[in-house]
Amino acid sequence: MYKKNDIVTIMIEDIGNDGEGIGKADGYILFVKDAVIGDMVEARITKCKKNYGYARVEKVITPSPFRVKPKCPFYRQCGGCQIQALQYEKQLAYKQDKVRADLLRIGGFMADRIDAVMEPIVGMEEPWHYRNKAQYPIGYDREGNLVAGFYAGRTHDIIANTDCPLGPPENKVILEAILSYMRENHVSAYQETSGEGLVRHVLIRTGFFSGEILICLVINGKKLPVEEKLIAKLTELKLDGFWPAEETNPKIARAQKPYRNLPSKRIASISVSINREQTNVIMGKEIRVLWGRGYIEDSLRVPDPIAFSISPLSFYQVNPRQTEKLYGLALEYAELTGRETVWDLYCGIGTISLFMAKKAKKVYGVEVVPQAIEDARENARRNGITNVEFYMGKAEEILPAFYKRDKMFFNGKMDEKNEMDQRHPDVIVVDPPRKGCDEKCLSTMLAMRPDRIVYVSCDSATLARDLKILCEGGYEIKRGRAVDQFGHTCHVEVIIMMQYCGKEKN
Repeated sequence: MYKKNDIVTIMIEDIGNDGEGIGKADGYILFVKDAVIGDMVEARITKCKKNYGYARVEKVITPSPFRVKPKCPFYRQCGGCQIQALQYEKQLAYKQDKVRADLLRIGGFMADRIDAVMEPIVGMEEPWHYRNKAQYPIGYDREGNLVAGFYAGRTHDIIANTDCPLGPPENKVILEAILSYMRENHVSAYQETSGEGLVRHVLIRTGFFSGEILICLVINGKKLPVEEKLIAKLTELKLDGFWPAEETNPKIARAQKPYRNLPSKRIASISVSINREQTNVIMGKEIRVLWGRGYIEDSLRVPDPIAFSISPLSFYQVNPRQTEKLYGLALEYAELTGRETVWDLYCGIGTISLFMAKKAKKVYGVEVVPQAIEDARENARRNGITNVEFYMGKAEEILPAFYKRDKMFFNGKMDEKNEMDQRHPDVIVVDPPRKGCDEKCLSTMLAMRPDRIVYVSCDSATLARDLKILCEGGYEIKRGRAVDQFGHTCHVEVIIMMQYCGKEKN
């Protein structure tokens, strides 16, 4: 029996859900951090269970043919890019297999059925500098120096790194300007252990098509000292020339082509978010604008451009290039002809809703975040889209409330003239958080029985669980596809189209 700190030599034969390599030492299963499938490694055991254990790589004896040199020197400590050392094509295969395995194991679907409906994963042509949003904790290193960066994996220790290769390159210049302002004006960083200090995080959001940048400092107080000096330091920054350099690789150059000849990047909004709670929640509820607007604008093309207003608290997909592909699939899967009523649950700032509205008769969006609903209504107004309405509240409460009220009012009878029939969904689109759909929401969807359900998921495990419930209620999976929104991480988006077939399972 192995014990902690034992050194073993093993071949990595598989990849786990968190990107760790999986191998066996004399039949004993080990999950090995930073190992790549195909590696022969020397690993140190860090934790032992009865039938399996955990380990970390001490030395790569024979590197896998799929191993590549990571672009980020901090990737092992950070934990944000769990599979950066894995060849990108192999990352895509891993994600496709992960989705399939969850549908089989958790959803209980037959392999031949899943293989028949699932289409090839949509990968990125250039899997770097794709994130339009980053949140950097501010703190101190062991010598007491101010630092910005990311938390080390499963800790709250900050790794000083202002140049993450997943984010826009100008973030480094912005962060260094903020740290400079803090040093020059003796502005303290927040310390979790004591609850003292002022600046907790810096949020940076970038409009990839507009070039507009939003900067929000999360603070443990009402205001910053000499705020005008921060404003001056940030607004004087020269951010031109920070689009990726022209690539000689034809494949990458094609991926970058739509982003050439864009407006120069410029700061459009500087604000503070007030968060005085001792909590792991990053953003506070109160936002105060210091300079410019309280939002930035950007656009997505699915296929025609729609402009969006994005505030510090707005949910907006972090990878605009892949989001266009994801939402294009959602629109394709909805099969709209212009006669349908669509309900978009968990609608955020109305991104999917507005694209659906261009093809549908009527769209209703539901979202729990008040600021997001305000943004959604403003986005509809800005784009001149009038056949969409947005409601603030939990999807699991709003949808049942409308269904119950209309059913009672019309005594369960529907015809072409009454309001319930007009609001009854032909298509329901859901894009829930990682925990999936609420049980009450699923049961109401089944009761309302739309012709089609388009499910956009950021967690294939909860997706599989929810699909099982919907299929037991009479739906059948017709199409599905994974989309890589988060290159070099273990996360993957999945989109599924279901159709009502009337074969309910008891």
